[in-house]
Amino acid sequence: MAVLSRCSRAVTAATTPNAAAAKFSYLIRALSPFSSSSSTFDADNGLNSRIKPAVLGTLKREPKDRNVQWVFLGCPGVGKGTYASRLSDLLGIPHIATGDLVRDELASSGPLSSQLKEIVNQGKLVSDEIIIDLLSKRLEAGEAKGESGFILDGFPRTVRQAEILEGVTDIDLVINLKLREEALLAKCLGRRICSECGGNYNVACIDIKAENGKPGMYMAPLPPPPQCASKLITRADDTEEVVKQRLRIYQAMTLPVEDFYRSRGKLLEFDLPGGVRESWPKLLHALNLEDEEDKQSAAA
Repeated sequence: MAVLSRCSRAVTAATTPNAAAAKFSYLIRALSPFSSSSSTFDADNGLNSRIKPAVLGTLKREPKDRNVQWVFLGCPGVGKGTYASRLSDLLGIPHIATGDLVRDELASSGPLSSQLKEIVNQGKLVSDEIIIDLLSKRLEAGEAKGESGFILDGFPRTVRQAEILEGVTDIDLVINLKLREEALLAKCLGRRICSECGGNYNVACIDIKAENGKPGMYMAPLPPPPQCASKLITRADDTEEVVKQRLRIYQAMTLPVEDFYRSRGKLLEFDLPGGVRESWPKLLHALNLEDEEDKQSAAA
């Protein structure tokens, strides 16, 4: 049965009491549920206060068994794609970014491209129906290739989407990345893409001094290699006005999704202490994971 038809039924099930929850045939068994309250990881103090150690221990399995089903939440530009991609490589599971699905559809000049262009350039959220359609096609393609498990990035963004997702699969863990607003704005405005290879870089050097009891923060730029330096472009939606609009929309519509997963005991809130170099090992610690390659390169 096609994934799209299963998702379509799930849209109805999300608003129908006592409807039976459909399951994607390729999805793996869920991990043990987290405790009934959310978990907060303090990167500075290394505290992951409410996640049960026994549950986190189940995440440290052989790569062939690491078919987790995770979701990344966080404001636009916070770094969901960066950390989801790294975890995807580490765990050997696909990283599915709905933002990439939208941009791929825009580039394809398909039937949705003109409608999506207007929505994206205005900093608005793409409708549930469009996102579910694009996500369904991606999951169906992955199923045909034998993919198992996933890390979702950019979905769900509304409670309705979360209810739809819950109707078709069991999410094991929701990682909510947080970054102070002044750093987030500078980071978004510094994003650049290589027009030739599609690589993502950032020219912003964020150096926030400690004051009024708040710790300082430093995030080094992520410069492109020499062959990409002259080919950098800025995404059409990475303007200050559009970025601020996206943040306003996020605050109004997406924060309730945090409460949705918090009430189910699946939310891990992680405050980014700085750039990737500072944050990656602490995020791994919060997840009770290890990156041997990263440890070796750090020791070199």
